[in-house]
This record gives sequence, C-alpha cells and structure tokens, in this order.
Amino acid sequence: MTRAKTLKVLSVASEMVPLVKTGGLADVVGALPAALAGQGVEMTTLLPGYPAVMAAIGKAKKVPGIDQVLGEPVRVLSAKWADGRKLLVLDAPGLFTREGGPYGDPNGADWHDNWRRFAVLGKAAEMLAGKFDLVHTHDWQAAMACVYLRYAGGQVPSVLTIHNMAFQGFFGGEIFGRLGLPDSAWSLDGVEFHGGVGMLKGGMACADAITTVSPTYAREIHTAKFGMGLDGVVRARSNVVHGVLNGIDRAEWNPATDRHLPATYDTKSLAKRKANKRAVEQAFELDRGDGPLFVMVSRLTWQKGVDVLLEVIDHLVGLGGRLALLGAGDVALEQELVLAAQRHPGRVGLNFGYSEPLSHLMQGGGDAILIPSRFEPCGLTQLYGLAYGCVPIVTRTGGLADTVIDANPAAMASGTATGIVLGEATYDDLSLAITRAIRLFEDRPAWSKVQRTGMRADFGWEASAAEYAALYRRLVAA
Repeated sequence: MTRAKTLKVLSVASEMVPLVKTGGLADVVGALPAALAGQGVEMTTLLPGYPAVMAAIGKAKKVPGIDQVLGEPVRVLSAKWADGRKLLVLDAPGLFTREGGPYGDPNGADWHDNWRRFAVLGKAAEMLAGKFDLVHTHDWQAAMACVYLRYAGGQVPSVLTIHNMAFQGFFGGEIFGRLGLPDSAWSLDGVEFHGGVGMLKGGMACADAITTVSPTYAREIHTAKFGMGLDGVVRARSNVVHGVLNGIDRAEWNPATDRHLPATYDTKSLAKRKANKRAVEQAFELDRGDGPLFVMVSRLTWQKGVDVLLEVIDHLVGLGGRLALLGAGDVALEQELVLAAQRHPGRVGLNFGYSEPLSHLMQGGGDAILIPSRFEPCGLTQLYGLAYGCVPIVTRTGGLADTVIDANPAAMASGTATGIVLGEATYDDLSLAITRAIRLFEDRPAWSKVQRTGMRADFGWEASAAEYAALYRRLVAA
C-alpha cells in the first residue's frame, strides 16, 4: 500500500501555548502540530513576534525574501520550540513590541491599530504560503490570510477555524484602502460587512473550508441566535462548514502525572484528591470541609453566565456548598463577586487573573466545575474537568452538549453519566443543577461512578486530528 504524501501545513494564529495565551485558542494551536504528526501532516505555526515570543525563541534564522509587508518593516524568523514544534515568527517591532497583552494595552483597551497588526500577519502568511500545501488559520486575527490567498489567485487552499463567533475583527470602512486588496474585495464575497471591514467575515467568505470546534456549534451558528450577525454567511457557505471537536493534550492534562498537583491520582485512587482539595481551600482562604467544593475557571463575561452564577451563589452556599473562582473580565461582575465573597467569608473565594498552575490544582481538587455558558463553541474546561474527575455542570450548548452526558436516571443506570447538564443559563436551571449536584454528591458511590466514567472518556486529539488530516487532503487534491 502506498503511503500518503506528507502534507506541509502552515498554521496561522495570534497565540499558542506556552508562548502566549489568553484562552483556549492557544491550547488548541499548541496541541495541533503533535496531534497531526501522526496523520502524516507536518505543521509549522506562524505567530506574531510579541516580546514574550521573541524572548522565548532566542537566536533564530531569518527567512530570506520578506523585508516588508504592507509597507511595514518586518523579518520572518524560523525557529524550533523545545519539543520540536516548527515556528515562524513575524518580527514587526512597530506592531508587536509593546507592553500589554496580545490585543490590548496594559489598561485593557484594544490597540488602535489591531486591524493593521493582523492584516500584516495575514498578508505575511499569504507571502509564505508557496512553501506549503495548505494554510490553516484561526479566528479573526488570522482570517485575512484566507482573503489575501483568494485575491492573490494562488493555488494553496485555506481553512478557517472559528473558535468563537463573538469576536469578529470589525473595523471602519476607511481602512480598506490600506489593506493592499483589489477593489473587487469590497463586496459581499470579500471583506465588506455593513459598510465596514469584517476580517472574520472576509475569511469566512474566502476560505476553502470553514471549521468550528464542535459539531453542535457548527449547527448553531447557522441560526440568528448563535450566528452573531454572520449566520447568513454561514448558511450561504453551509456546504463547506464542518464541526471538528477540540481535544486536550493528555500529556499536559493528566491527573496521574500533573506536576501542579500536591497529590497525583487516577480512577483507582480518587481518595488522593482530598490533598488537592485541602490545597484549593488554602489557596482561596476557604473553610476546610468535606462538603461539595464547586470551582469555576473562566473569563468573567455575560457569555460565560457569570451574572447568573451571581444570582445563584446564595443558594449554593445555603445548601452547604463552597465556591472557588479563578478568572478576570467585566469589572462590574468582579465587583459583584467581591460583594458575594464578603457576604460569605470562608465559603466563597476569589482570584482575579489567570494562573495555569492554579487552574490545574482546581481541577484536581474541586468536586464540580461550573460552566453555565450562554454559548460555548467547544470549551476545554469541561474536558479538563472530565479528565480530572471534577464533575462538569454545564449548559446544553455547543461543545458542552457534545461532551457531557447528564446524570439522569437512564444514564446513571447505564453507567454513561459524566456530569450535570442544564437547559439554559437561567437562575431556575442553574439553581436546580446545583441542587442535583449536591444530592448526587451525598451519594458517594454514585458520585465516584460519575467521576470515573468521565475520567475514562477519550477526549484526546486522535479522532479530531484524523478529521482535520482528511479535510486537508480533500482540499489539496481538489
């Protein structure tokens, strides 16, 4: 049997673990190269040259032939990460050498020139595409690569993965003349969107294939409720939309080997989780106890249902639960959470910010993790919860619906239950889900069975990587 040709794929993204991370996008981008290597795909990742990225790669080889992009002085550097991942870094000091985050200044305000920063990234990807069989872009920050590839008339196909439709890269129409695109790109089939430039919309119009990060989300974005104004584009291109479920890096997220846990464990040693629970209590200044400890690791936004959690906290504490929350976001929500913690000292603990080690500890020591999202393209947090025996309590939407099986009587009887699923992010549904969780927790053999079933579920990258590789090969052969 003839072995399939190794495909060379350029992955274009604005973040990748461990170099730069603001959310799950970075985890996925970081995991794909290793996952796809087993499918005969050699992936190279193009990243912006943020200060942290430049410091991490150290000395790197300059790729010849690209000294400016859209009039911006740049260098493209070739490097390898310690684990062998191939990197291309767009060193554009005028765009990326700044204090603050990838998308905003130290005060959290978006950079005024984000349109240019990520247009240059997309154009650089198009200029590099000739060395590859396919270009795989992620979210609006990389979506312009699909646009530039289409209007350059090249033969390299492109894939756009939408990790969250809510973030679209929409800018005023006055920037169009500075994007280096032909006039024909100012159209419904190009970047024009309600009189402005829609970078995600343009990528969706121009990509050869569109993927989302779960099958349910791929269906949901066809509707006005979840399409965020782009559902018409989705329906028009429905024949190229695919839902490929995210996986998790089981080498990084494994409770049996996790270096961030005081006590490692597996399905046969769940009792060891108690040491991790004590550590979570200490980290969040919570009362010690064996009652249910709920955790939440999230951006603090309306999407994530944090406002509904605020309504339910008194109910949670009244039933004997405690809450440890790690996250940052909406200032008003943070202030309301502080008031809730003040009402319930020792029962509600907060840490505003993000800590990778602490997030691991919370999965390893929490009894249940709350994810009452209004929409969730995939979600990795519930997958980590399943892997760690931290029972997910989730809304029936997007990837949450695809990955968590509700502990209803039938699922409990058949031994397939892995969590608690609520209908919508409302007070009634979330308070009922928390009540159900606490009652289930009181039946320790039943709770342990749900934990073990979740831990045995396979949410690694193998099946999803095979789907991506098959899609790549169809596009390259077309």
